[in-house]
Amino acid sequence: MSSFETIVPALAQALEKRGYAQLTPVQQAVLGPELGEADALVSAQTGSGKTVAFGLAVAPTLLGGAERFADAGAPLGLVVAPTRELALQVRRELEWLYELTGAQIASCVGGMDMRTERRALERGAHIVVGTPGRLRDHITRSALDMSALKAVVLDEADEMLDLGFREDLEFILDAAPTERRTLMFSATVPRAIATLAKNYQRDAVRISAGGEEKQHLDIEYRALNVAQVDRENAIINVLRYYEAGNALVFCNTRAAVNHLTARFNNRNFSVVALSGELSQNERSHALQAMRDGRARVCIATDVAARGIDLPSLELVVHADLPSNPETLLHRSGRTGRAGRKGVSALIVPGNARRRAERLLANAGIKATWASPPSADEVLRRDDERILADLALSEPVSEDERGFIDTLLTQHGAEQVAAAFVRLCRSSRSAPEDLMEVAPFTPSREKPAGEKFTGRDEAPSRRDDFGDSVWFSLSVGRRQNAEPRWLIPMLCRTAGMSKREIGAIKMQPEETFVQIAADWADRFVAAIGPDRKLQGSIAVRRIDGTPDLSRAGYQPPKPDKKPHRGKRGFEQGAAGFEKRAPSERQPAGTPDSKPWAKKPGKAKFDRPKFEGPKFDRPKSDQPAKRKKQKKRPA
Repeated sequence: MSSFETIVPALAQALEKRGYAQLTPVQQAVLGPELGEADALVSAQTGSGKTVAFGLAVAPTLLGGAERFADAGAPLGLVVAPTRELALQVRRELEWLYELTGAQIASCVGGMDMRTERRALERGAHIVVGTPGRLRDHITRSALDMSALKAVVLDEADEMLDLGFREDLEFILDAAPTERRTLMFSATVPRAIATLAKNYQRDAVRISAGGEEKQHLDIEYRALNVAQVDRENAIINVLRYYEAGNALVFCNTRAAVNHLTARFNNRNFSVVALSGELSQNERSHALQAMRDGRARVCIATDVAARGIDLPSLELVVHADLPSNPETLLHRSGRTGRAGRKGVSALIVPGNARRRAERLLANAGIKATWASPPSADEVLRRDDERILADLALSEPVSEDERGFIDTLLTQHGAEQVAAAFVRLCRSSRSAPEDLMEVAPFTPSREKPAGEKFTGRDEAPSRRDDFGDSVWFSLSVGRRQNAEPRWLIPMLCRTAGMSKREIGAIKMQPEETFVQIAADWADRFVAAIGPDRKLQGSIAVRRIDGTPDLSRAGYQPPKPDKKPHRGKRGFEQGAAGFEKRAPSERQPAGTPDSKPWAKKPGKAKFDRPKFEGPKFDRPKSDQPAKRKKQKKRPA
């Protein structure tokens, strides 16, 4: 294997023992002659083999030409990772990679017993892997000796800065010896990473591994357009349709994780949760349940799922849309690793379609827009799995033949087959019946890499709304109806966006709403047979255009009490209209300029207003408050 010739022999044997046939692009890049013993700033996507890459890169520096490590003392190498799961995963990878070198590897992560970690450091370690906060604690307490350090590796450096670990990283790097190697691995290289590299690296070699295109080829991106009310039902159908060995569902908040976990448990899914509120022991048990098959669905937040490596992860579901393209890539990068295929499904409600389109375009991803699997499609997929079950092709053994003959004699072949089908289907959760949503076509195509500005080139106008249907709602001004809460309610009910809603005519006791003609039937189906919104607002379809001139319509009445300014006269156009016509001054006359300069005056004076006064009757005037005598204490 010529690709292993430049690797330290002990590590090359470990790779062969692990079954490595060839190195990934990032692993080949760090072994190039241009790197040598220099610092490095490496950008590579998640799942590209970065852990093995920096393990190979720092091995010559740590071993110093020897084949095995000497007795452990002060650490020679330090690896900093953003989360506990990623740090523990890095430790496991380095243990098998450095197995033949006799390396002692210790971990220092938050949530673990600090006294146990301190004793491990006192016994000695060649390599220490930890999280920024816990490493800083050990350095501050003089438990971690940094004097013999030869190499420092920052894994997922961009994520550590996003999580607010800048001060901890600077503290750790300042405590390390000046003569050391510093390697930074990051999915992206924003300005903050470049600044950190400039301050703490010397003549760093910039390496950009081409793993992003390969990652996109191994992952099938699907954007599923759903109605807002069917968001959770669509996730259930997606999980049922793919029946992945391991599936990861991402949410933006802990509350959403807890809600979906409870919902899926009730639907007979074997599910575990990962969020920041769980202890380290609980998180470890959850991941182990996913690895050994006791659980198949993991619902997690972005931070909790950072660095998770599940060998059979085939499906990633974005229950909530990620906030930026980087998060989308990191989430999806949990699947499609090491040459395996994976699916990344985005659940896109009707009011988030444009945002999802911009998100995918800014990430350089071309996704397939479709509807989520329907109940019939899920059931057909179940039938295909039953027909492809290996148990149906295995030969009948002699031990089974006697009981099989008894079953066929007593019940018949048809009844036995029906029982087999029922048994297979009863073990799975029933799929959900979803509302039909019109397939979404992107408004405009953008080449990969070109960013959307966040606005369409030609926003739609309401004066050319097109074919539409009018509906009457039994709320009006007297019920404090306002478009700002009517529009979201309509969008949530029918799964449409505000683009499908035209004019809104408010009246005292009802409101007329214009809805696009191709959404009218779906809107009627969404509100149900009782024709009510939120249980109390009656909805009625109108033929043609509503008649706003009928006797029942009354324009809004002005306030009964006139608004008065400091000088006792009414403000604005309303006050002007209430004056007698003889008191109005035509525009342009000299008297119409009340602040004109008078002879003998050195400045502009505002004359006293001589128009009619609107004094309130005595009954409306506030009563004078009587002074109350203070009572003795």
